[in-house]
Amino acid sequence: MGLFSASLSCCKPFLIRPRRVFTRFLKTTAMDTSPGIIFSGIQPTGIPHLGNYLGAIQNWVKLQHTSSQNDTLIYSIVGWHALTLPQDPRELYESKFETAASLLALGIDPKRSILFNQDDVAEHLSLYWILTCLTSMGKLKRMTTWKGKLATIRNANSELEVDDSMLNLGLFSYPVLQAADILAYQATHVPVGEDQIQHLELSRDIAKLYNRRYPLPRKKGFFTLPQAIHTPCPRVLSLRDPTQKMSKSAPDPSSRIMLADSAISISKKVRSAVTDSIHGITYDPSARPGISNLLTILASFRSLADTTRSTADIDIITLAESYANKGAGDLKKDVADAIIEGWRHPREELERLRADRGFLSQVLEDGRQRAKAISSLTLAKVRETIGLSGKI
Repeated sequence: MGLFSASLSCCKPFLIRPRRVFTRFLKTTAMDTSPGIIFSGIQPTGIPHLGNYLGAIQNWVKLQHTSSQNDTLIYSIVGWHALTLPQDPRELYESKFETAASLLALGIDPKRSILFNQDDVAEHLSLYWILTCLTSMGKLKRMTTWKGKLATIRNANSELEVDDSMLNLGLFSYPVLQAADILAYQATHVPVGEDQIQHLELSRDIAKLYNRRYPLPRKKGFFTLPQAIHTPCPRVLSLRDPTQKMSKSAPDPSSRIMLADSAISISKKVRSAVTDSIHGITYDPSARPGISNLLTILASFRSLADTTRSTADIDIITLAESYANKGAGDLKKDVADAIIEGWRHPREELERLRADRGFLSQVLEDGRQRAKAISSLTLAKVRETIGLSGKI
């Protein structure tokens, strides 16, 4: 779901740090107090599941509180990126509203953050075309995520079963559109998981190439080189097959917990989660992926609920040890209760927002205007620099 952030691929024990993770992450030096611009995008896939929330969205929400009030937060629903894979037109249109409603319900504040539909701001595509004319095929061939996307939609067993004969040009070049998304706002920072670092590096490379091709007199290069915000992204696995990530594409709906699920449905799905027959509760992602997945979810929700200790750490190993004399049933009950309570208000907000299409439209239109005000200045300067228009 998250375009510029994704789940960590490692399975090592981790500490959940609920508040301090992002505190003044923006500054490259202690004396740097200049405002930052944070950009991130999300696919319009509709109602998010638990993995989407813990992997990206909750980090966006935290950034609203931990970044400086002088920093600009820009969150985009990336409709153009969605078209790189087959879409049902009616479903795509509705999913854009469902995604916006979900983000607002989960805590994105449209007064603090700019929330908009990428496809409503034409500057993204204009800058994308200009940047494609600077980007070599060799750089794009080294971007390998398209194979994973094709493998998913074709239900392939591995990426080895797909080749570039199945590849459309949009999917091949979408990393350049990602770069345009970021550079259109002169973003200083982008929240990313480890599997998105490659794409952010491409954005930096393209920015450097532009800056060398079109140098400014007595100034640094025109484009800011965006830096990564390494966000804590617990890897949430399928409840039915804990060797796989939680995904909407999985055929069994009980494998995932959706924001719109009722409390009864959440309890039922967690109770049916695949674990193992080993006695006791321990955190061992390799040997006990099901149990470890439940512990990860519980630790994540407890960290989000911790509002009294700004620097508290929830150690997942210690959490597992607290279940030394308990079984999987006890753990599942606590996990279900934590999700139900943690999502109680967001679920209520989601239902209210889904019924208020006028409000959603207004929020997205306001976001479009604010986003366009920034990106149009960038594009105007680019057009002037490369010779497509006169001085602004």
